[in-house]
Order: sequence, then structure tokens, then C-alpha cells
Amino acid sequence: MPTVFTSIIKGDLPSHPIWRDDECAAFLSINPITDGHCLVVPIQEVDHWIDVPLSTTGRLLEVASLIGRSQMEAFQPNRIGQMIAGFEVAHTHLHVLPIWGMNDLDFGKAKTKVDHAELEKNAELIRLSLKRFGLKEVVKSFSNQ
Repeated sequence: MPTVFTSIIKGDLPSHPIWRDDECAAFLSINPITDGHCLVVPIQEVDHWIDVPLSTTGRLLEVASLIGRSQMEAFQPNRIGQMIAGFEVAHTHLHVLPIWGMNDLDFGKAKTKVDHAELEKNAELIRLSLKRFGLKEVVKSFSNQ
């Protein structure tokens, strides 16, 4: 059975996508800790990040860095934080999020109810910034993949 992230990437579940290439995809978290909280996910379903092929790990980090730069421009935080926990979904995912302090890395602060119009606004801010950097892998929908 595919993971929820695979279903999102295939366009079978609604999402707020940011990025898609042959190795990975990125979309906003539906339980964000801060505005602009993204998940960078390999296309291949791999449960534990240490089992992801090194070439894919490199690509995940590269995309996370590009998204982080866009988040920095869009949200003006003090830093961009990154975490890999792996307990929520059995599909490796990097959390990339704007942070103003260490307390912004607390999963206990994740929102359980979100305004999807607000999420889409935040996604569009990140997409626009990525496009200004000249990147072509930016997507508004996974349904046409």
C-alpha cells in the first residue's frame, strides 16, 4: 500500500506542492510548526533516511537548501531549520521550516487545524521565490505529473 506521501505526489490527495523532479518532491506540511513549513520527500518510498541512496540524499539536501533560500526571502526568519524525525509517516521526509528560535523546532507546536487558503498563499510565496531563482522544477499541482 502506498504511503500518504506517495499518494500526494501522484496527485491522488490534495496538497500544496512546491517542487517535483525525478528524485524528489516538496509540499507544505498540513501540520505546520511555522508558516511555510515544507516537507522534502524522495519519490522512492524509503522508511528510514539512512537507507536512502546517497545520491538521492544529496538531491534531497540540495532541494531543501533551495527551498530554504526561498523561505528566507519569503518569510524573513532568523534561520531556516531542518529536521528528519521519521515517526509520522513511514516515508523519509525532511522538514524545512522558517524559524525565529529553537522553540520553533518543537513538533508539539504543530498546528492541527489549518486554513488551506493560507497554506496556498504561503506555497505561492515560496514558488514565486524559486521561480525568481530561475528554477524550472517548481510546480503548482502534482496532478499533471
